[in-house]
Amino acid sequence: MTIVDTPERRQLRELTRAFVTKEVLPYLDDWERAGEVPRSLHETAAKIGLLGVGFAESVGGSGGDLLDSILVTEEVIRSGGSSGLIAALFTHGIALPHMVASRDDGLIDRYVRPTLAGTMIGALAITEPDGGSDVAGIRTCARRDGDHYVVNGSKTYITSGVRSDFVTTAVCTDFPGSGALSLLVIEKGTPGFTVGRRLEKLGWHCSDTAELSFVDVRVPVTNRIGPEDTGFLAIMQQFATERLSLATQAYATAQRCVELATRWCRDRSTFGRPLASRQLVRHRLAEMHTRAEAARAYVHDVAERVAAGEPVVTEVAMAKNVAVAACDFVVDAALQLHGGFGYLRDAEVERHYRDARILGIGGGTTEIMNEIIAKGMGL
Repeated sequence: MTIVDTPERRQLRELTRAFVTKEVLPYLDDWERAGEVPRSLHETAAKIGLLGVGFAESVGGSGGDLLDSILVTEEVIRSGGSSGLIAALFTHGIALPHMVASRDDGLIDRYVRPTLAGTMIGALAITEPDGGSDVAGIRTCARRDGDHYVVNGSKTYITSGVRSDFVTTAVCTDFPGSGALSLLVIEKGTPGFTVGRRLEKLGWHCSDTAELSFVDVRVPVTNRIGPEDTGFLAIMQQFATERLSLATQAYATAQRCVELATRWCRDRSTFGRPLASRQLVRHRLAEMHTRAEAARAYVHDVAERVAAGEPVVTEVAMAKNVAVAACDFVVDAALQLHGGFGYLRDAEVERHYRDARILGIGGGTTEIMNEIIAKGMGL
């Protein structure tokens, strides 16, 4: 099964493709070297309605659902963008949903609407230096002091942490590691909140990543998302969307690399013959195409079930692993088919090769997904 095609979704694809062609492709290499995308890109994407896809108009979004968000992600990458660009431009996809779900008008007006309008940038801070995937073991603590919380701790690997105006932050509201978590919106510039350093990475070069530090940071209680100690459930409820986004980035990257490799093999000749004329090359391209398309079909099937409200935690984990495995195979094969040129920064396939490596780590590692799958099997 694949996501139902409609005239509106065809228009959404065309809009996304035009945006990438005009506003991204001429500048992406420069952003890769600068280590971030400009804030103006958020405003441009918001003006044409792309930034708000998947968010209701009642909170400042453009409407649509999870499936429409998946189509935008897919088309950005298929049009020559990258998963790193998705991480940089659409970080609000993981920073805002908890606020929207809480139906807190104050938080929605202060943070959700401006972010979807492109005038603010939000980030999500969960991972800690010694925590990894252990969300329940979070040690950054928030102590209640009257109408404020006093926050102490640190976070790392925070996407858009350098540029963000606010950070949706997971904190422990009991003793460290107790699993009693809450979510607080902490604004940049609050005394005691500092960006430690910009982290340099293997891939996702245009997406800034930071370490964050909190020392006696006073956060108003009104910046808490939902009731106290409900943060763990809120985080878990949003994991399906994040994992499907990463799965989409994986299969779309694979599809794009199939296209790049096919074009290269048709145009490139060795020993007087096009590469594509050789059976070994044709069969390799066929296998790449098959894996990419199979991953796309399965991710779409699971996404439709999630959008319909089905509790498919195991299937989401399988979809992510299937897509990541397909991507890993395809990007490696695509770069190999490009030969020496594929190893150069001038080659688009080189960027996808680097960017793909994080997809089996972010949003829960492949190993964590396997553990979820095993539990779903009753093991």
